[in-house]
Amino acid sequence: MMRRHVARGLLLLALSTSLFMTAEAAPEQIKAPTKMVPRFDPVAETKLLMEGLAHANYRGLEKNLKEKPGDAETWAFVRGQALLIAETGNLLMIRPPRNEGQDSWFRNATELRETAAALSKHAGNRDYDRCRVAMINVSNACNRCHQSFRVPVRVGPGAEDGERGKDRGAE
Repeated sequence: MMRRHVARGLLLLALSTSLFMTAEAAPEQIKAPTKMVPRFDPVAETKLLMEGLAHANYRGLEKNLKEKPGDAETWAFVRGQALLIAETGNLLMIRPPRNEGQDSWFRNATELRETAAALSKHAGNRDYDRCRVAMINVSNACNRCHQSFRVPVRVGPGAEDGERGKDRGAE
């Protein structure tokens, strides 16, 4: 019987020593999950973003804000179009030029995002008069950037449909 108790004692001692050593070694063996840090890779060309997102939604805003929208659905659509333009500003920030124009690029993209976000806020409040002013601010942000980077596209008031995309010369 004594042997049985000694054997059990030795077994318990061996197990506890094994557990202690495993627990002590565990932090070195177990790796904490690494934090996922995404890499922002531009997919579409900048020109495509401008034509497909910014300019297309701007033209939609011009159409939907010619007169004060009369229904909630149109106001929601206007807000969505403004938000898509604001998000285009964010997308522009991940594709800056690789030369000395980066500071200007970031300022212009930030201005586009901020002016379009303000327009979306006014649309959310159904404030037609402020939306019209905000539209001018968005078009001015676009045109300042285009002028900085010598893009021959004019946006907004005075850019008739036949003249969009053409250089209108100095203003």
